[in-house]
Amino acid sequence: MGEDKGGVSLDIPALKRRGFLKYLSLSGLGAFVTACLSQNAPSGGAATATTAASGGGVGAPSQVARADAVTWKIQSGWAGNDIFQEQFLDWKNMVEEMSGGRIKIDALPVNAVTNINGAIDAVHSGTLDGAHHVPAYYYGKDHAVSLMGTGPMMGMSGEMWLGWYYYGGGQALYEKLVQGKLKLNVVSLFHMPMNVQPLGWFKDEIKAPSDFRGMKFRTVGLATGIYEGLGASVISVAGSEVASALDRGTIDAAEFNNTTSDTVYGLPDVRKILMARSYHQPSEILEISLNKTKYDGMPKELQAIMKYAAFAESANGEWKMMDRNSQDYAKLLARGIKIIKTPQSVLDAQLRAWDDVNTKESKDNPDYLAILKSQKAWAERIFPWADAINIPTPDPVSYAARPKV
Repeated sequence: MGEDKGGVSLDIPALKRRGFLKYLSLSGLGAFVTACLSQNAPSGGAATATTAASGGGVGAPSQVARADAVTWKIQSGWAGNDIFQEQFLDWKNMVEEMSGGRIKIDALPVNAVTNINGAIDAVHSGTLDGAHHVPAYYYGKDHAVSLMGTGPMMGMSGEMWLGWYYYGGGQALYEKLVQGKLKLNVVSLFHMPMNVQPLGWFKDEIKAPSDFRGMKFRTVGLATGIYEGLGASVISVAGSEVASALDRGTIDAAEFNNTTSDTVYGLPDVRKILMARSYHQPSEILEISLNKTKYDGMPKELQAIMKYAAFAESANGEWKMMDRNSQDYAKLLARGIKIIKTPQSVLDAQLRAWDDVNTKESKDNPDYLAILKSQKAWAERIFPWADAINIPTPDPVSYAARPKV
């Protein structure tokens, strides 16, 4: 990627542009590159139930809730049958079990108190105690927030990005942006590194960047600039409404996230071609936004339980994604969905579009530039080590020599 006007070069010396592709494997998953009000939450709703986790999922806490429990009203950003909702409920169950009943989380359904774009303001004011979502949902407040898991990623996997956030200076930069600049009374727990997201769902195979010209396309956050750079007209549609918007023709094509979530939201019911691999969101991170006043008012050991349960759910959620995404990938193929790798010409065009987006966004936003520079510095530090030490997975030599069963 090129030099932007703010002085940050997006060319990582150790990487050729097409060399970014080989780092798709570095996470082991093929990932390319997370005012206290009433404690009584609304009753009812399927999302308040414990997770219907499959296999090795996290179970519900067995203890009876304590009378002196601190209750958190946290609204979900997901449909009740989405895998992200399961991961939210898994985190809830971990917190309640590890706290021995001292923390109770009322998991409110999506849109129970406010829509997903308004959730961050509700957490800030204390109308909600928390929200489970992604920063791209409040991208309108400052475009720099979309760098927190939905930016160019500098060739990093989601795991590498979380390393940057917790050990490479990312958390301090984010808190400066959100708590300092935007004056939001929130604490954020980033977790759950995701895989490379598909280019999207289409009527016809995408063969060249020009195929996007004039297309009405659904995406969120900084990815808006990537698809606009390819010639599309981007229309904002909530995840639960994407399939119906495609069916009505309000949009022509769309991306959401992964084979499991895309199936839950009905995308394969209305489009039969999934273009796989993309740089628009080469990975993503989930976020638990918590009201800072309420969080800071809890005993330190309870704060730690909420924080480290998020860390634990990063691992549990990633394992669950391996299990479910692979199963749902096979189911899509079995039902006749064509899953086609995105052409290199489109990937190259996306990287050029990222150059333009980063130049534009960095020009008058020092916070955007600072985050971008910090991510680049982390990537430049970890890639030489990773390249020297790791065998890309899947390792084709070992795979070809595997025992026949």
